[in-house]
Amino acid sequence: MRKNKRLSDLRELKVMLRAASLSTVCEEARCPNISECFSVPTATFLILGDTCTRACRFCSIKKGKPKLPSEDEPFNVAKAAHDLGLKHVVITSVTRDDLADKGAFKFIETIREVRELNPGTTIEVLTPDFGGRQDLVEAVLDAGPDVFNHNVETVKRLHRNIRPGADIDRSLNVLTWAKNCSPGTLVKSGFMVGLGERQEEIMTLLRSLRDAGVDVVTIGQYMRPTLNQIPVEKYWEPRYFDTWAAIGRSMGIKHVISGPLVRSSYHAKEILKEMKAKDAVH
Repeated sequence: MRKNKRLSDLRELKVMLRAASLSTVCEEARCPNISECFSVPTATFLILGDTCTRACRFCSIKKGKPKLPSEDEPFNVAKAAHDLGLKHVVITSVTRDDLADKGAFKFIETIREVRELNPGTTIEVLTPDFGGRQDLVEAVLDAGPDVFNHNVETVKRLHRNIRPGADIDRSLNVLTWAKNCSPGTLVKSGFMVGLGERQEEIMTLLRSLRDAGVDVVTIGQYMRPTLNQIPVEKYWEPRYFDTWAAIGRSMGIKHVISGPLVRSSYHAKEILKEMKAKDAVH
């Protein structure tokens, strides 16, 4: 019965999103948790269209020359969040290297529209690297998101092969700028395993994220979305995810959520609530 209810929720939410000309990364990236999240309901809204200017080899989002961003997109996201009764909204985007502002101001507009139409709703942004421009990172933070998330995705050695166009040091700079610019904002990042990384490289990446001031780290198993993406090199056993979480916390990272099905926005609302409760105690 519960499974049928989730399928019904999934269909209804998809119909509503298509009517508003909206996409979600849950659908575009073929997230394995989509039925669970859509039944809550929660969704990670994908802004700036559905076509990415980069060609990350793990990602199933469409690549190519994007259209100009929709003028109505920020309001449509805010209205969808209102109609769904969302108390926590996650906003992400494709990478738009073709735009002068790399899409940063569409994030700002969307944050403002969501705030206006949904007072009291918390907001998480999951951003691209904005071409490594500190001014754009700071502009997005000035709009006041509760959580600033930027994923490093994989270990340093694999970046050139897995994420052409991206750079691990640039991503770590983005996270460092975010924490330095807005110390009160929760800074978050995540990465996948199963792409050919080694244990010692995972430890190095965790230390780098700690040094960047990241508060929350998510770790999940890479699962090949379609045959067009890079194959899985290794499926790590669940016990390793528990070990990495414990090690990350021992290094000083406040919260590590780690498991085979964990994705960047998985249980995002619950994590924010838990982190706020911890801060209130301390």
